[in-house]
Amino acid sequence: MDGAYVFRVRFHVETSDAVTVAPGSFETTLRYRAPDPGADGWLFFRDNLWRGEVNDREHARRFVEDELGVPVDDVDFRSLRADREYVDALREAVADDLSAFNAASVDAAVSKYLGSSIDVVDDPWS
Repeated sequence: MDGAYVFRVRFHVETSDAVTVAPGSFETTLRYRAPDPGADGWLFFRDNLWRGEVNDREHARRFVEDELGVPVDDVDFRSLRADREYVDALREAVADDLSAFNAASVDAAVSKYLGSSIDVVDDPWS
């Protein structure tokens, strides 16, 4: 069982007066390991996403800066890439506590936070 939250990240390099870089900013794909459903941190999607978008850009930017150690300009959520086992376990964990999502069904809860941004793949890291 494995999953990863995928983000597009734009960051820049800070230079001194003695050097310059060109380009000064870069875009990359960041994959953040999705905690196992029910484990500590598994509500990352509920706490950080809304309808498949980052719900607090400043918080996301600071989070990624802390993870990467570089100044981050922008963060966009792309998808939850996960194998079938992870997606099934996520849906079961949501069903076990549906009231925590203020939704009438698992589909409604998942859609509310992830939108349609779930990619079921064999290897979330490829």
